[in-house]
Amino acid sequence: MKYIASRDFAKELDRSDPIKDMKSKFYFPKDKNGDDCIYFCGNSLGLQPKSSRAAVERIMKDWESRGVEGHFEGDEPWVPYHERLTPSMAKIVGAKEEEVILMNSLTVNLHLMMVSFYRPEPNRHKILIEKNAFPSDQYAVKSQIEFHGLSVEDSLVELSPRPGESLLRTEDILERLEKEGESIALVMMGGLNYYTGQVYDMKSITAKAHMKGCLVGFDLAHAVGNAKLNLHDWNVDFAVWCTYKYVNSGPGGIAGAYVHESFHNSKEIPRFAGWWGHDKESRFLMDENFVPIETAEGWQLSCGPILLEASLRSSLELFDEVGIDALINKSKKLTGFLEFLIDQIGSDQIEIITPSDPDQRGCQLSIRVLGSEKSLFYRLRDNGIITDWREPDVIRVAPTPLYNSFEEVFRFVEILQKSL
Repeated sequence: MKYIASRDFAKELDRSDPIKDMKSKFYFPKDKNGDDCIYFCGNSLGLQPKSSRAAVERIMKDWESRGVEGHFEGDEPWVPYHERLTPSMAKIVGAKEEEVILMNSLTVNLHLMMVSFYRPEPNRHKILIEKNAFPSDQYAVKSQIEFHGLSVEDSLVELSPRPGESLLRTEDILERLEKEGESIALVMMGGLNYYTGQVYDMKSITAKAHMKGCLVGFDLAHAVGNAKLNLHDWNVDFAVWCTYKYVNSGPGGIAGAYVHESFHNSKEIPRFAGWWGHDKESRFLMDENFVPIETAEGWQLSCGPILLEASLRSSLELFDEVGIDALINKSKKLTGFLEFLIDQIGSDQIEIITPSDPDQRGCQLSIRVLGSEKSLFYRLRDNGIITDWREPDVIRVAPTPLYNSFEEVFRFVEILQKSL
């Protein structure tokens, strides 16, 4: 698409945007003048859908009027409540419904998955991860290695960009798997790197890892609702994610997990068991012998946090209304426009470290501002722009297609240029 650096052009793009009305379905923080902020921070916390409060209130009302009977009675009984969310979530991650479960928080789910899928052996005990993965993933992986009585030094394989580069090259990842794959038990990477905004070639990585006998999992915290995912078709073994970023479930919102159907009935896969993962037909018979549900639900531990599920449900209804393909189509245009306008500034002080290929990124651009420090972030905030700062000199900017506009992108770049 050919862009023009003008406000009128941005307004014309907004007028022709088929999903422009979605913006009116969200609440925006206010600036010092009481106007809506430009909110480019959905990569940290998505905005609140205006329907969320009512969804939560319905649960509160049932609790008020029904008490414990709300588990099985009413229009939306709580015991099967999470099942209403599964079809929408499965479409977003490209999975079969039986492969998806919403439960717990992200790192809890990561640990539960590694209990099942990290089974080190003397000659195959390593975990492959990107060196600049989100710290919580690093903590979880290292602690799992140590839990098995191994050393991080011997069992952790870290992928780093080439000297002078910010991004991992797919060919370097595949080459590392070719060389060391027979000693790697688990590939555990982010699907989209939180710092650089790079989307990894999950399909190619999974195929190569399987050729070498490795299991494969992805942390999709920054990819879900932001990148095109086809977990089942890619044959990914497992994945985990949060929903409070691009899926707008609210702070501390419920997380999700995916387990490929080939593992659902396996008697060889160990797991930590809890009663909510027990066979639904006999769950309330309180038998002491665990019989897992033969879907991803079999990895559940406890009954679901219904208030969190209700908040997520209100956002998933918006995803169903728009469709993930329409969101990604707009996202590519929004971020492409942002990239174009930043290039128009022509400043040697600015470097975009996110891939320029739209298929290798989501909506986020990570902008390195050389010689800058956090005062630039605060100047933007004083001008009604909410972004995310990462040390030492990177501003993460995420124009989110559900609720951001092309004119907001234009205004942001205007203010950025004045704030440098």
